[in-house]
Amino acid sequence: MITPEKLAALRARYPNGKPEDIQDPDFRKAMQLALGSTGRRKLPYSDVSTFLDLPYRPEAEAEGFAGLDVAVIGVPMDLGVTNRSGARLGPRAVRAIERVGPYNHAMRVTPRAELRAADVGDVTLTTRYSLPESIADIERFYRRVAAAGVIPLTVGGDHSITYPILRALGDGRPVGLVHIDAHCDTSGEAEGSRFHHGGPFRQAVLDGVLDPERTIQIGIRGSAEMLYEFSYASGMTVVHAEEVDVLGLPAVIAKAREVVGDLPFYISFDVDGIDPAYTPGTGTPEAGGLTPREAMALLRGLRGLPMIGGDVVEVAPQYDATSCTAQVAAQMLFEMFSLLALRKG
Repeated sequence: MITPEKLAALRARYPNGKPEDIQDPDFRKAMQLALGSTGRRKLPYSDVSTFLDLPYRPEAEAEGFAGLDVAVIGVPMDLGVTNRSGARLGPRAVRAIERVGPYNHAMRVTPRAELRAADVGDVTLTTRYSLPESIADIERFYRRVAAAGVIPLTVGGDHSITYPILRALGDGRPVGLVHIDAHCDTSGEAEGSRFHHGGPFRQAVLDGVLDPERTIQIGIRGSAEMLYEFSYASGMTVVHAEEVDVLGLPAVIAKAREVVGDLPFYISFDVDGIDPAYTPGTGTPEAGGLTPREAMALLRGLRGLPMIGGDVVEVAPQYDATSCTAQVAAQMLFEMFSLLALRKG
């Protein structure tokens, strides 16, 4: 019950209702970042859209990504889709989302305050018409990122983009993988092409840049199970969507931590891993998926592990009149950003 003494103490502690009244150091750090030197929040609908209002540094590649710990990168390419196209518009849609961050209450971290990060724009693609050339362009770009010691957070684009990213980050030693998706994406050549969004992880394993025994795939479901024998044969851990309910999130998180261990790993998040009730704006929706809250819990459960990068892919905003797909995607990227900040701390 509130007493006159307690009320007087609250009035003394919060006399003006102004940001400077905040005493919690984590809250104060986030508030200072949100308001900046002016003490006023930036208009959310003004200026160039960048993820989390990060500084826009399109010149970063030419400067060798100097001064950065983390680079947010767009890959607007969807030449590898097998169903509905449109993920080329994903980076724009995710960057336009404003209601994310800067403070992650579950992890008690403000990643922008802990890491030197910028949105460096999109990978320059030589041609919009050639998937193999686009794959090569992406790999070249990410090799420069890796050589600079910068951690990439990527917005796609379809899931074929993860293959060249892994080729760059896994060169010299295969990395582990936490993969949230409706599909295993380990099928083989399709219609004469081994580059497509249904097979990036098979190619990455065969190229020696992804360790299948340190790979876990979560949320798998749908009608294409017969295409994913490679996942089982290579030693990947596959957790179907319905198994998440049976096992429970703590057990799935524990399994993910066991699989990737304490060695470098990558996170790849396909928004169709989430049920289409929440993410209808994607090319291959599958009923019966995870909820955003479950996916956030899975990502948060990886805190402390050596993550070397992550991506969110397959956002096709034209199939979503509400923009909730992009909202979910932006939140998942923010969770990855927060994991990196905690790891540094």
